[in-house]
Amino acid sequence: MTDLILHEYAPSGNCYKIRLTAAHLGTRLDRRGYDILKGETRTEAFLRDVNANGRIPVLQIGDTFLPESNAACVWLAHGSPLIPEDRFDHADMLRWMFWEQYNHEPNVATLRFWRAMIGEANLTDAQRAQIPARTAAAEAALTLMDDHLARADWFAGTRFTLADIALYAYTHVAGEGGFDLARWPAVSAWLARVAAQPGHIAITA
Repeated sequence: MTDLILHEYAPSGNCYKIRLTAAHLGTRLDRRGYDILKGETRTEAFLRDVNANGRIPVLQIGDTFLPESNAACVWLAHGSPLIPEDRFDHADMLRWMFWEQYNHEPNVATLRFWRAMIGEANLTDAQRAQIPARTAAAEAALTLMDDHLARADWFAGTRFTLADIALYAYTHVAGEGGFDLARWPAVSAWLARVAAQPGHIAITA
């Protein structure tokens, strides 16, 4: 088995989704941590040897490096029940994973990072000015999820897939960004279903 190393910042939901995928698959990951608040992913060595984009997570597969959290999850889950065999369900899984990175994560995750990790008192004026728009966009994303989950137990097909892992990662900690998840009861019920899946691990594990 090829050695797998996850280059990560442990509190990150994007890093957590890779650990969570591996946990559901029973796949061992070695972990190498970086403090993004100290600029450890912007060093010359990191940019040269790990990811020229200066971001984590990166899944190292032997001597090769795969950035982008959802791509790493797909690589890990290839051939497993976490990826639907049905052509439409497979594409729908990817649709939700693309949507997570484009509509959900930039708002839900960013507000969590600003409020829980940087602290509002330490934000720049430009960051503070973005809070209302990002809050509205995050609430719209959670509402769209809630509407879907009022009609279905899972995001793609009729069972738990990578789409659920990708969306769970930042949704379950959205409260740290200032969102009361009780406003979205179908989302809250889905979070409980995901956490009840065999193999589930907490973000702090």
